[in-house]
Amino acid sequence: MKFIHIADVHLGMIPDAGYPWSNARAEEMWKTLGKVVERCNHDQIDLLFIAGDLFHRQPLKKELKEVNYLFSMLEHTKVVMIAGNHDCIREESYYKNYPWSEQVILLQSDKFERVYFEELDTEVTGFSYHQSEIRQERYREASRGEKGRYQVLLAHGGDEKHVPIDVPDLAAKGFDYVALGHIHKPNLMPESNMAYCGSLEPTDRNDLGERGYIQGEINEQGTTFTFVPAAVRSYLSLRITITPDTTEGALCDKLKETMEHHGKQNIYKIILEGSYDPEARLDLEKIQEMGNIIQISDESNPEYDIEVLRQEHKDDVIGMYIEAFMKEPLTEDRKKALYYGINALLRQGGR
Repeated sequence: MKFIHIADVHLGMIPDAGYPWSNARAEEMWKTLGKVVERCNHDQIDLLFIAGDLFHRQPLKKELKEVNYLFSMLEHTKVVMIAGNHDCIREESYYKNYPWSEQVILLQSDKFERVYFEELDTEVTGFSYHQSEIRQERYREASRGEKGRYQVLLAHGGDEKHVPIDVPDLAAKGFDYVALGHIHKPNLMPESNMAYCGSLEPTDRNDLGERGYIQGEINEQGTTFTFVPAAVRSYLSLRITITPDTTEGALCDKLKETMEHHGKQNIYKIILEGSYDPEARLDLEKIQEMGNIIQISDESNPEYDIEVLRQEHKDDVIGMYIEAFMKEPLTEDRKKALYYGINALLRQGGR
């Protein structure tokens, strides 16, 4: 039985709202789901597992129609999915009684239920969230279905507020595969036949690294699976070293070159380190307009001429502050503290 496992697609979300690329990001979530459908058709995948949070919130009827149309394009694959904490099935939810295409099965009960695919000799077990928080360890109650069949569990959770999961306990239940959702970072546990596929697309600046889905197979020899990158973009963290001689133009050129090397389409968190000329501070707002830069963190330190400052401020608090520090060896950590204090005192007037 060949499968693809996705989760945390968060359709309907607008990542990085207010940034120039935010609307494109919302559209890319749908496009990447479309690429998964294409992969299912190309590789003749038997089952597509969706382990919760297909939508970012209660889906609109229009959105259900769109996603159902997308799934209707599947030529061979059956879809089995559950609702997660974001798209939980509330009383007024359009999930209830929606007329899905024949190849789509939503396990919509808040109690464990199973669906059996005779032609694949495979049973899939799971339950949907009917509220946004579930603090009970519900998966301790999970159990394999009929002996001799391939057994798959769809599970959404893994933190204190969303079904805490005891991984060794769940692994000991003997499922052939546990398709996990909720945690956005991929985490494959082949020794336990379990995996978090992570979000299909990164959803915010903290989702650093590659995102995609898991593709695998269950047969008489066991279960094998691998992570497949699929996201249009990634959030990347870049450290850029500056010196007192670094100009805004030089920094912009360096950033442009580095971002082109790692992919102009990606979204960057820039961390500046090193030292700068306190008389010629760089304009970070101007630098942020260079491209898809969502955040600049300045961890650089001013490069002061301590002797000049000590003479210039020998009769005020800055001079006294410097004298106190110079009584002991100036280690790198003490140097940072000294510069930090001087910077603060200079901003306050230093008198």
